[in-house]
Amino acid sequence: MAQAQVYAHTGRLPDYIPLLAQANAQLVAVGIQTVAGQEYFAGAIDQPFALMSVVKPLLLLFLLEQLGWDTVFDRVGIDPSEQSFHSLAQLNADRGFPRNPMLNSGAIALASMLPGSNGSERSEALRLWLNQTAGSRFVLDTAMLTSVRSLRNEANRAIGEVLLRAGSIDHVETALDTYNHICCLSGTVADLAQVGLLLAQPNAIQPINQRAVNALMLTCGLYEASGRFAVRIGLPIKSGVSGALLSIVPGQGAIACYSPTLDATGNSIAGLFLLEQLTQTLNLSIFN
Repeated sequence: MAQAQVYAHTGRLPDYIPLLAQANAQLVAVGIQTVAGQEYFAGAIDQPFALMSVVKPLLLLFLLEQLGWDTVFDRVGIDPSEQSFHSLAQLNADRGFPRNPMLNSGAIALASMLPGSNGSERSEALRLWLNQTAGSRFVLDTAMLTSVRSLRNEANRAIGEVLLRAGSIDHVETALDTYNHICCLSGTVADLAQVGLLLAQPNAIQPINQRAVNALMLTCGLYEASGRFAVRIGLPIKSGVSGALLSIVPGQGAIACYSPTLDATGNSIAGLFLLEQLTQTLNLSIFN
């Protein structure tokens, strides 16, 4: 943990969401849950954090379970992108069809498929399903939602307009509000590791859906850095700009990390350091 805290000081806090910019840069936490019921925790384990983009694979999982493969992947693709997570250029190059569910464009399109008439209802449907299915205790961080809403996110709004013209969403404001809500679902590393078991534990969900989400986390979960860390770590991983990381060890368990300072790509710098150390020490890579 001491080494991870050193790494944390080399990163930066995101400055485009006021509350995230106020996070304690020294915080580092890790939680491990195994399919056999073992638990390991270290660091600031009681610190709650917003999931932000870590919610994307959980959103995908929910929709695959509820609506099925064909319906979901008719709305979003499965190919990696070399562009940033909020790239409008990538969406335009793909003629309004989101490249994958881990990009903002893909998640905004999928968020519009959640049941409910507004962002609050749709977010609550996802939150309740996660907590009831996984035994997690996620809550909506209303202060973070207010902070997110305080700035007009022109990049996501432009993405929404392209998605509307392509027929992927019905209403820009509702889709964006839903996306903002689900990104502000909050928990601790224990909650995140607990929900990760859905993607690690045999028979927790439909195997075809489990494989799809894990594969997309491996190839797309760290955005344009995904290929690099597939080699260095070798596990499905999803990051969020809050500093959250979720990693899956298929058939064995889940690892959740939290450290709010980010690298240039927008991934938790100390979290990735911890994951790399754990996977190398414990020989966890799926390619071993």
